[in-house]
Amino acid sequence: MKNYQSLYLLVVLFFLTISASQAQKKSNNLERPKLVVGIVVDQMRYDYLYRYWNKYGNGGFKRLIQDGFSYENAHYNYEPTYTGPGHASIYTGTTPAIHGIIGNNWYDRTTGQSVYCTDDKKVTSVGSTSPAGKMSPANLLATTITDELRLATNKQSKVIAICLKDRGSILPAGHMANGAYWYDGSNGNWITSTYYLPALPTWVQNFNSRRLPDTYLNQPWNTLLPLAQYTESTPDDNEFENKFSEESRPVFPHDLPKQRGTTYDLLRSTPFGNTFTKEFAMEAVKAENLGKNSATDFLALSFSSTDYVGHQFGPNAIETEDTYLRLDRDLADLLNYLDRQVGKNQYLVFLSADHGAALVPSYAGSQKLPSGSVAPRELQDSVKNFLNRQYGNGNWVLSFMNHQVYLNQPLAASRKLDLSQMQEKVAAYLANFEGILKTTTASTLQSANFETGLEAFSKRGYLRRRSGDVVLTLFPGWIEGTSGRETKGTTHGTSFAYDTHVPILWYGWHVKPGASSERVSITDIAPTLAQWLHIMEPSGTTGRPLLEVLKK
Repeated sequence: MKNYQSLYLLVVLFFLTISASQAQKKSNNLERPKLVVGIVVDQMRYDYLYRYWNKYGNGGFKRLIQDGFSYENAHYNYEPTYTGPGHASIYTGTTPAIHGIIGNNWYDRTTGQSVYCTDDKKVTSVGSTSPAGKMSPANLLATTITDELRLATNKQSKVIAICLKDRGSILPAGHMANGAYWYDGSNGNWITSTYYLPALPTWVQNFNSRRLPDTYLNQPWNTLLPLAQYTESTPDDNEFENKFSEESRPVFPHDLPKQRGTTYDLLRSTPFGNTFTKEFAMEAVKAENLGKNSATDFLALSFSSTDYVGHQFGPNAIETEDTYLRLDRDLADLLNYLDRQVGKNQYLVFLSADHGAALVPSYAGSQKLPSGSVAPRELQDSVKNFLNRQYGNGNWVLSFMNHQVYLNQPLAASRKLDLSQMQEKVAAYLANFEGILKTTTASTLQSANFETGLEAFSKRGYLRRRSGDVVLTLFPGWIEGTSGRETKGTTHGTSFAYDTHVPILWYGWHVKPGASSERVSITDIAPTLAQWLHIMEPSGTTGRPLLEVLKK
């Protein structure tokens, strides 16, 4: 009898242990990190991870890659690849065709004016008397992962967004953030708008009072390492880089005190703008108690100086390399601070970029590579003259931006013209211009279902109420410039790999080291976070969760 009782007790204990183990496992599956830190590096091409690898320290990019998970083949899946659409796509998990941020600017047919992606005349600046704070996410047509986190926790989660650029802060912050801060170059302060707060918090005022921009701009920008060690870049003195206004040549050292003028805007175009951003972010973590609340908090952090430097000097410049070597140190400082403030492995980080960049066309040409630039103003004037010949004199072209032609639809209707035929004629006319690979009409994008090819990139970037009538696709290596004969600096915006291929790195809470060469999309970041946090995906999500990094 005793043997039966002992056996019975053993069976009961076994099932209780299994049940407890399953309950514990279920409990662990519902855990969330204390803090999510989203990092977007403006204009960071994928190859920067490895081009400068031997110069990076162990605590920044290398720490994220070696101790985290790297998607080596991550791309944007739409055109145009600009800052506003990039930040919106990362945080909404979808493309401009759905979230509505089709460019940094677009033409508004109802007002006849150009619209900036975060413009909002209904709000006012906070922390400045300039109009730099008249911004909000009003033009964003979908929720963000930060919105969904706030909704899921009944607003117990705290969301703070920081970037020198207003759009790099506001679009990641979403519609429900506790705070979004950006830089006002007129006074050197971090500011916000009445959309978020009626006044700057005391901690922000105290940080501004330190006047760090004066410290950064009162010293020259010299290289972090001896100049001769920058073997990954072109020689310092060359013909492919734009100089600062008061320089005779674009070479080190850059005399910042001489260049700065009467404002603080110059800080953006130096690596110290990133350091300033990092310092403010660390202060925000401390002052807002991020990672110490009952629910998961979110810090949306974007580094913009990489973009300003990249535009001015190009992707092969020593200035660009020096900016990334300094950013690597800033990242190391930030991660070490999060270790101390939040706790190692208690926070989850992702790092990506809003777009890449093309080679400077003149540099590419010097290396016998296909390249060139087109001038929107010249194309617009040429299309106007063409339509005048076709239909009589009239203001036929209202705008030309984001690689798109905006035709005067009311004028066409008043003259009883077939808009689709007019679009086809303009598309056929522009297709003959040097540098233009393909033209696609709005009628085609609205009616056809493109899943692959260049047209699919155009369709995902097209929203009828905000987009133009004819979309241009440039040849690889070609950029949209101002004169059509650009010889210095570079830009971005196309559907080719140098603009679309960016890093996606995951690090920290529940992330096991690894890498994947599977082609993934930037729109996959938000649904992956939603899975990890056990919350709803953003309202317009078209991406998918990245299963490799989710495996625990």
